[in-house]
Amino acid sequence: MSAIEDPADSGPVPVIQVLFALHPNFGAQELCGPLEVLSTAYQKPNDPKHLLTILLLPVQATPAFECTICAPSPAVTSSSGLTIKADIDYEDAHADLKDYDILIIPGGVKGIDPILKSDAEPLSLIRAFAALQTQDPSKERTLMSISTGSLLLGHAGVLQGLAATTHPDLYTKFEIICQEAARRGDLEQTDVMEENYVVNNARFALGENLEENPFVLSKRPDGRRKSIARKGSNAWKESVRKRESGERRRTMRLGGLRVISSGGVTSGIDASLYLVAAMCRYEASEEISRFLQYKWEKGVTVEGIDV
Repeated sequence: MSAIEDPADSGPVPVIQVLFALHPNFGAQELCGPLEVLSTAYQKPNDPKHLLTILLLPVQATPAFECTICAPSPAVTSSSGLTIKADIDYEDAHADLKDYDILIIPGGVKGIDPILKSDAEPLSLIRAFAALQTQDPSKERTLMSISTGSLLLGHAGVLQGLAATTHPDLYTKFEIICQEAARRGDLEQTDVMEENYVVNNARFALGENLEENPFVLSKRPDGRRKSIARKGSNAWKESVRKRESGERRRTMRLGGLRVISSGGVTSGIDASLYLVAAMCRYEASEEISRFLQYKWEKGVTVEGIDV
């Protein structure tokens, strides 16, 4: 797997720091699917065209993403009985939050309602992560929810003025949560979309020929309304080089925080493949998909800024 820098880059691409925020009765697949995708993306120095499977990695290859799991207790159990050992607790997660590039919020049907009723973690962590980007737009950050995790984003108030999706069985509940958040906030509504995943505040290079750009969605396969949405971006190296100005980010919602919500349980795999394409290489996502024997179903990007 190769998720690497351009040959012209002066140094290696930094390892992208990912924080998974778990709660009791989280969805196991909503953690394991994205974790598997991100853990299968590697950097291979000095060979930008060679894509490697994880079985053929050279000694000098390094992970493109480093994943950390936080939870309210040393171990947390999913709704299906899978127990995961946490790397850090929420207190440490708050203390080190500025060090993370991506915050991922897995859902879980059984675990969401208790959090909404008590305003428990990870709601405070979500708000703090969004506030970091507003205060410091110079860094590229991503907030991503898996399945019902988007209900937590909606309740936290970070989806106002954005588009989002959730598990198809909970569209109505999601709309109600977002409407309540709008009444508590600045009255901006959330556009709830029936999509596999939805990306806000993306960054991408369009190129000269849109038909050849894998990140541009020009038509819908199901005959519904046409979207001008983009399917991805290629901005990690751009932001590392400081080629996107802070002023442009400040004009975007939440200081340019990339906000991704995914639909059903396995949609988190698709959204994670998008993340690899967006922050590393599109070809790396294709290779990971092949290696996992998984068909990547793309979603849409509704807001973005060209780089």
